[in-house]
Amino acid sequence: MPRELKRTLILIAGIIFLILGLLGLAVPILQGVLFLIAGLILLSIASKKMRRWIESRTRPYPKIYTAGRKIEKWITALIGPVD
Repeated sequence: MPRELKRTLILIAGIIFLILGLLGLAVPILQGVLFLIAGLILLSIASKKMRRWIESRTRPYPKIYTAGRKIEKWITALIGPVD
């Protein structure tokens, strides 16, 4: 699969997960926080700008930062490199 197509699909999936996460915060059936985390991780894989933004917000919290990096590496290993 071409890298640009893969990047676009990951961006779309990340945005969909963020929307579901926001809906999940209002609707008790959906797990909003999980969808928000998944969406942010997908966006950080597809966008360097988003990755820098997330890293700047999580660096003060070492446990969250390392967990996010591990999950990002795991997902990147699953779907392959995007950048």
